[in-house]
Amino acid sequence: MSLAKIIVNMGTCGISSGSQKVLDSFRTLKDVEVKATSCVGLCALEPTAFIYIEGRVVGLSYLTDTQKDKESIQAICDGKDVDTHLAPRVIYDGSEQGLFNDLFKGQKRVVLRNAGWLDPMDINDYISVGGYSFLSKCRSAKISKEQVLDVLEKSGLRGRGGAGFPTAKKWRMLMEKISEEKYVICNGDEGDPGAFMDRSVLEGDPHSVIEGLQIAAYATGATKCFMYVRAEYPLALKTLNKAIKDANDKNVLHVPVEIREGAGAFVCGEETALIASIEGKRGMPRFRPPYPVESGLWGKPTIINNVETLAAVPWIMNNPGEYEKTGYANSKGTKVFALAGKIKRGGLVEIPFGMSLRELIFDVGKGIQNDKNFKAVQIGGPSGGCLPASLLDLRIDYEELKQSGAIVGSGGLVVMDESSCMVDIARFFLSFTTKESCGKCTFCRVGTKRMLETLEDIVNGRSNDDHLQRLYELSDAVSKLSLCGLGQTAPNPVITTLRYFIDEYHSHIKDKRCPAGVCSALTKYSIDEQKCVGCMLCKKECPVSAIVETKRADGKKICSIDSSKCISCGRCYKVCKFSSVLKR
Repeated sequence: MSLAKIIVNMGTCGISSGSQKVLDSFRTLKDVEVKATSCVGLCALEPTAFIYIEGRVVGLSYLTDTQKDKESIQAICDGKDVDTHLAPRVIYDGSEQGLFNDLFKGQKRVVLRNAGWLDPMDINDYISVGGYSFLSKCRSAKISKEQVLDVLEKSGLRGRGGAGFPTAKKWRMLMEKISEEKYVICNGDEGDPGAFMDRSVLEGDPHSVIEGLQIAAYATGATKCFMYVRAEYPLALKTLNKAIKDANDKNVLHVPVEIREGAGAFVCGEETALIASIEGKRGMPRFRPPYPVESGLWGKPTIINNVETLAAVPWIMNNPGEYEKTGYANSKGTKVFALAGKIKRGGLVEIPFGMSLRELIFDVGKGIQNDKNFKAVQIGGPSGGCLPASLLDLRIDYEELKQSGAIVGSGGLVVMDESSCMVDIARFFLSFTTKESCGKCTFCRVGTKRMLETLEDIVNGRSNDDHLQRLYELSDAVSKLSLCGLGQTAPNPVITTLRYFIDEYHSHIKDKRCPAGVCSALTKYSIDEQKCVGCMLCKKECPVSAIVETKRADGKKICSIDSSKCISCGRCYKVCKFSSVLKR
């Protein structure tokens, strides 16, 4: 009889890759326990599953629900060797410790300790690994509020939502406020392009966030908790609702907790806008002071922590003295990053502070897709900065990144290769923040729009030297005079690309040329007649009939581009198999 157990990773990324069919197929296996979990972080390899056979672990990637695959998996569960047709999809075959060393090289998983291994829809799974044990000590008064705050303070935990404010200091400020009603809010309004850290934690380990939130309520004397999650995260909301119901049924909560769904406005990640949204008002920031800890939700003392911060709290409390041993300088512990862009192994990783960008991208993320040259990394979300190859050895640390012009932010990290145009990248991120501006203050509402218009002129060949000066002036004004953090940091992608990639701006403005060949208005295509074999594939692809058939001097039929008709869409360049289409 088989003694195997299979877990299938069923996060949003897995489901979109076909993991539901794989799960259904595995459930027809004989004498095998099959369990649905969440994303383990290996998003680039989805769908994935792990087979446990008496301590031996086999990881499988890109699975299908075919009969042949099912028979092979059954054989593995019965103790036989990996089938040759499955071999290319076996991502590891060995001991559990070896598995972590190989797949999670360089990582230290605190926030992601349970993600992908426990069933997020089963509270007993969380309890089986010590879940809610510390909260139980709090509720029975075995642990005092001061003891909780002391452990948290010594850990050095800082807010993982972007600002990096000391968590213990924030909690203590609320604890010291005297009020009949006090609130703790979990900020799950994750809206950065390319970021999915909070979503994955909520989908995969909701009870750790709930327990962290409840410990915060106990330590601060809060009377109620709220979880603010964007409605675009249906799986996270489904998981959270189930988790809260189960926690209530088991009577493990300290104070009531309520979910409020956000409508997807990026500005609601700002704490005063988030509070307004929970109150049923339009999500718009307000001037501070008073700060939320003085007058927050419905005018009562309130603090807000993000998902990642709260998920780390139960581990810190159960392992006092351990968290602060990890990290660098004043940036203690770990940070979860969502690796996206031109990187080989995109997904979710958790690394200790102090690791260099080079180690994160090339060791943990396995380098650049198609082994192209690294060009830049955009770190910190749309309000972060673009850093060049010369800064690859920069440590991931709150202070060092800030000095470089970037920020840790919530943890979005987009990798770019030689095919990326940095002027276009700045335009892309600024277009996002411009659309997401709430419009309350002039400098953000109008300033970002004028900056975007300037960048549009540059990438479309309508610029001169005045445009560059305008970008500098607008960036300075918007960052200094906007009301909230969204406006104040919106110019960061522009500021850092001007700082580190000024040559690309000069090429666009003076030479009317895009070095990366991305900006179509500044890119010209031609055909090398010596390389052209006359296959006519480019002619078939051209949407405007700009490619015509002609003859070489030796009489051979080849293609030529009529520049008067060409719209620089680049289709010919993409389909040519002989590198005969040139772009400049």
